[in-house]
Amino acid sequence: MEAQVLTALHHAPEPVSAAWVQERLGGDLAYTTVMTILSRLHAKKAVTRERSGRAYLWTPAADEAGLAALRMRRVLDGEPDRDAVLTSFVSALSAHDEQVLRALLDGADPGGPAPGRD
Repeated sequence: MEAQVLTALHHAPEPVSAAWVQERLGGDLAYTTVMTILSRLHAKKAVTRERSGRAYLWTPAADEAGLAALRMRRVLDGEPDRDAVLTSFVSALSAHDEQVLRALLDGADPGGPAPGRD
């Protein structure tokens, strides 16, 4: 359900209400359920909210790449042997992905120089 809520928020043209999210999800999902999901996502820092009268307007906290990274960290956090999971993950990377990871770990921007860096 969290992924569906996040997808709906990513398709929103601007910060939106929980009722807007509920409408986009369709089905018989209760408003209180949508609010619970949004609140949990807020606690996980996956969404932000701003007051609008007595309600909140919701926005995804990151782009699609950031949300994918958040999901990856959650999976990693749920594993008892993080070292083994990371080892398995890295050993299965494509050559290109490995180069990107190496550049990131070396402090370089794999896409080129970062702004302000020469």
